[in-house]
Amino acid sequence: MTHSSTPLFTDAAHAASVTPTDAASPLLIATSNQDLPIVRVNGIEISSTAIAQEMQYHPADSQREVVFLAAQALVLQELLKQRAAEINLEVTAKDAETLEEATTRCLLEQEISTPEIGDTELETFYTRNPRSFTTPPLVSAKHILIAADPEDDLERSTQREVALNIIQQLQDGADFSAMAMTHSSCPSKEQQGSLGQLSKGQTVPEFERQLLRLPLGLAEQPIESRYGYHIVLVEQRVEGELVPFHMVKERIAAQLSQRVWQKSVTQYLQMLVGGATIEGITLQGAASPLVQ
Repeated sequence: MTHSSTPLFTDAAHAASVTPTDAASPLLIATSNQDLPIVRVNGIEISSTAIAQEMQYHPADSQREVVFLAAQALVLQELLKQRAAEINLEVTAKDAETLEEATTRCLLEQEISTPEIGDTELETFYTRNPRSFTTPPLVSAKHILIAADPEDDLERSTQREVALNIIQQLQDGADFSAMAMTHSSCPSKEQQGSLGQLSKGQTVPEFERQLLRLPLGLAEQPIESRYGYHIVLVEQRVEGELVPFHMVKERIAAQLSQRVWQKSVTQYLQMLVGGATIEGITLQGAASPLVQ
C-alpha cells in the first residue's frame, strides 16, 4: 500500500530520524580554518555555509548537536535529490509545495509501500490501550477558595489553617453554600461555590489532579493550588466509559498507519545512507532491505 500522506523533509527536524552512531558526540570533521564541517555526499559538497544557514531550524542542548542535526538534514535532502535524479522521477507539485517538497513527497510515495493494517491488529491495539479510549470522568463540585499568595510562605501556612478550620465547621454541620458565600475568594461564591461539571483540562493541573480522584462528599483536606487552598465538596461523579471499538476504529487505523509509515521512511533513509559515500559526518545506515 502506498501511503497517501507523506511527511516532507524540508525541515531538517523531520529528517533527523536517521540515528547517528554517536549522538552524544557527533563525529564531524572540521577543516583547519573553519568551525563547521564540509560534508560530501557521493562527491557532492554541502558547504559549511549551507550548514550554518540550516542550523537555525535545529535548536538543541549543545552547539555540536545543532551542527550535527543541520548537517544530517542536508545529507538526507541531498540523498533524496540524488535518488530522484537516478530514477528520473516525474514530479508534480501540489498547491503551495516547493519543488524540493514535491520531489520528496513523490519519491517517498513511489519508493515506499506499507502493508494494510488488519482488523485483528486494530482490535489488539484497542484492547491493550483501554485508557486511550476511555472518556474522562466528570465531577460536579463546589469549592471555597481561601486565597494565599504563592510567594508568601507565612501567609500560605496561615491560610491553610483557616481552610482546615472551615472544614471542621462543615463537618460539624455548617452549610457549605453559606460558608462559600461568606468565606470564598472565588467569583463562584455568587453561585454558592458551584464549579459545575468539570473534566480533564478545565482547571489548573494541580487542582485537577486531586479533584478528579476525590470520592463523593466533603474532602477531608484542602487542595493546594497556585491560588491558595480549596475546600471541596464533590456532589456527583460520572466515571469515564470505554468508547466502543467501532467508534474509534478509523482513528486507530490512522494512528497505526502513520506509525508504520514513519518507520518505513526511517528505514528507507537508512538504506540510502547505507548505499552512499558520505564524508564529514557519520550516520548509521542499513545494508539490508526494508523490513515491513
